[in-house]
Amino acid sequence: MDFYDLLCYITWNVDPALFHIGGFQLRWYSLAFAVGFMIGYEIVGRIFRHEGAPEKWLSILLMWVVAGTIIGARLGHVFFYAWDVYSRDPWSILRVWEGGLASHGGTIGIIIGVLCFSFFTTKRNPIWTFDRLVIPIALVGGLIRLGNLMNSEIFGHATTLPWGFRFVRSAEWHQLYEGMACHPTQIYEALCYFALFALLMWLYWKKNAEERPGLIFGIFFIGIFLPRFLIEFIKNDQVAFEATMTLNMGQWLSVPFIIAGIVMVVYAMTHPKVHIEFPNRFADETPERKKK
Repeated sequence: MDFYDLLCYITWNVDPALFHIGGFQLRWYSLAFAVGFMIGYEIVGRIFRHEGAPEKWLSILLMWVVAGTIIGARLGHVFFYAWDVYSRDPWSILRVWEGGLASHGGTIGIIIGVLCFSFFTTKRNPIWTFDRLVIPIALVGGLIRLGNLMNSEIFGHATTLPWGFRFVRSAEWHQLYEGMACHPTQIYEALCYFALFALLMWLYWKKNAEERPGLIFGIFFIGIFLPRFLIEFIKNDQVAFEATMTLNMGQWLSVPFIIAGIVMVVYAMTHPKVHIEFPNRFADETPERKKK
């Protein structure tokens, strides 16, 4: 590769596994997923402590979110993208480690998990939880897209832009774009989600946006799914049947979330602020105990 080639494209030849020990390998994707959840747990914990919410809720919420994310993302992939394959071998649905997760399904799974958490644990309007939980989820979304980059998957069409990537470890790239650079759409999405995370953190900690129930949640939906909708125009189809669609499956699934986000933002901005407090008897520690 000469200097001119370096200016024209980036050859991406990264091993998707961080390290191998015998038959075990730790993949970058799994690490990104785990790190995202750990950071998210700490962020939500700080929010709960800031508001005086019972800290014991945190571990319960984590269980619902992890379960909802994995189950929802897996079933979303199965039913939205590959039911023709899994219907012939239903037991293969359980083999999550082989890959196949859909972000829209994960979102639906998290929504169901939060609804259960609100009904069984907090006894509060689930919007209270959504407004706080989605802040770190934006960060997790960005990290997962970087995991996709490390896997050399979910990239875009061919491009002549100097930041185009040649995904030389991808069989799909060799089949469709041999010798050409492609849009690193994983990076595009990751940057959008990291920017959204920064915005949501600023709105919560500096602008008290949580006092307008649904505002943070609505901005999250718009900030996640509008970029996803637009970037899909330059991404490769994930499944064959999308080739005949004007909008692909990811775009159609994004539309309801974008509309829901707009509705929540409008509702939040046209209704009075709400200040939520937790009486000491509901908290794990009283102020007196915290001083000791």
